[in-house]
Amino acid sequence: MLTENGSSEPEHFKGRLMVFLQYNLSIMARKYLALDIEIAKLVPFGQGDWWNFRPLGITCAATYTGDSAPRLWSGKSANGNVAPFMQAEEVTELVNYLQEAVRQGFTILTWNGLAFDIPVIADESGLWQTCRELAYTHCDMMFHIYCLRGHPLGLDKAAKGMGLRGKPSGMSGELAPRYWAEGKWAIVLDYVAQDARTTYDLAIKVEQEGVLRWVSDRWGIQQIPLPDGWLTVDRALALPPPDPTRLSNPLPRSKFTAWLKQA
Repeated sequence: MLTENGSSEPEHFKGRLMVFLQYNLSIMARKYLALDIEIAKLVPFGQGDWWNFRPLGITCAATYTGDSAPRLWSGKSANGNVAPFMQAEEVTELVNYLQEAVRQGFTILTWNGLAFDIPVIADESGLWQTCRELAYTHCDMMFHIYCLRGHPLGLDKAAKGMGLRGKPSGMSGELAPRYWAEGKWAIVLDYVAQDARTTYDLAIKVEQEGVLRWVSDRWGIQQIPLPDGWLTVDRALALPPPDPTRLSNPLPRSKFTAWLKQA
C-alpha cells in the first residue's frame, strides 16, 4: 500500500520511526549541569520584586552533573572559614566553571534560573554579558512551563508529582539567609545541594517519560506532555504565548527577561 507521497507504508513508518529515535537519542545524549544558589540578604517574603533589594549576595551554590554528589561553592574568609557571602572573584570562578562546562558540551539546567539564579550571579560577578549568553542557551525548566501555561510552578510541586523526594522538610529558600547568618551552614549547604540534585533528577525523569506531572493544591495531580524534552531559553521564547483568557493574573514574559536587555 502506498502513502500519499508514493512511498510504501512500511517504508513510510520506518522513516518516521527513525526520525523519532534519532530525536530521542539526542535528548538522551544531552549532558546536563544543574545549578542552584542561595542568597545572603534577608528579603521580606512577598514584598515585591527581589530586584529592588539588590545587592543580594550569594552565600553558596551547588552544581550537579549526575555524579555521586553535587559540587558545593561558598565564600571563604582569609583564615579559611566560611564567609558571610561569596566575593566577586569567587562568583567569577563559578561563572568560569559554567562557561567551561558549556564548552565541554553540558547544558546548564535550572529551575527559575532565568529570573533569579543567573541574574544574581551576573550582579555579584559583574559579568553581565557572559551571564546573558549563559542564560539564553541554558534550560530553565520553570520558564519552559511558564511559556506553555502562562504561570510559574514550584520545584517541589513538580518533584513530588514525578515521585521524587523534593525539598527537605521544614526548609525553604526564605529561611536559608537567616540560617546562614546564624552559622547553620551545613543545613543550608545540604539544602542547596538537594535543590541541585532534584533539578537534575527532575529533568532526566521528565525526558524519560515524556510528561511533567505536578501536585496542585486545588486540582491534585496535573500533567503536561513534553514529548520533545526541555527547551533552552532561546527556544522557549519562540513558543506562542498561552491563551490569556484562561489566566486570572497572567505574568508578562518581561518579568523573567527584562534583565537580558538592560545595558
